[in-house]
Amino acid sequence: MSAAATRGMAVVGYGKMGRLIEQLAPQHGFEVRLRLDIDNNAAGAGITAENFRGVDVAIEFSTPATAAVNVRMITALGVNCVVGTTGWHDELAAVREAVAKSGAGVVWAPNFSVGMSLFMKIVADAAGLFAKHGEYGAWGWELHHAQKKDAPSGTLLKLADEMRRAGYVRPIDLSASRAGMAPGTHEIGFDSAGDTITLRHTARSREGFAQGALLAARWVVGKKGFFEFQEILGELG
Repeated sequence: MSAAATRGMAVVGYGKMGRLIEQLAPQHGFEVRLRLDIDNNAAGAGITAENFRGVDVAIEFSTPATAAVNVRMITALGVNCVVGTTGWHDELAAVREAVAKSGAGVVWAPNFSVGMSLFMKIVADAAGLFAKHGEYGAWGWELHHAQKKDAPSGTLLKLADEMRRAGYVRPIDLSASRAGMAPGTHEIGFDSAGDTITLRHTARSREGFAQGALLAARWVVGKKGFFEFQEILGELG
């Protein structure tokens, strides 16, 4: 993509993920023109029409307490958005409604790893099979770095939701560990008196999440509506 065709990007939440997204953005034809963090975006103070002039899409990786407000304000400006913050699932329905009214486009996911999105499909397929065999109980476990705020994470909760949608209505025991610098491991298991089946996804670094978010950002430019990353995965390239 030529310099003339480079699109403007805002990074909302300028922590480790935000800085990595800025580093990788040129590979996807984006230039980061706005960086917002706790110092310049308290209560959404940095989300103004003036600041977002020349911004085609925002990538939001902030905190559970600020994500919903940020997304509402960004889309109210008519700017499309990719949202990777987790821990605000209870507000998701209200944000969907606000996005629909704004006429903007949003891609949301608790996890932007392409591999994780495929893993979710595998887990759903497995859950549908085990749902028919009452002797199997199920669990979900995850490991994340010590700084991660929500436990269980949005990714583990989404995995459990996918299992239930696939027909597994029995209890699913969920647990979470927080230690060290682990970028993310998720495990789903099915157990009976006769055997145990375990499915596991392990992230090696944050780069997979950042690359997925940037793919979604490229896709959502010019789109309207609220999309989940899994829904658009087949259209990304």
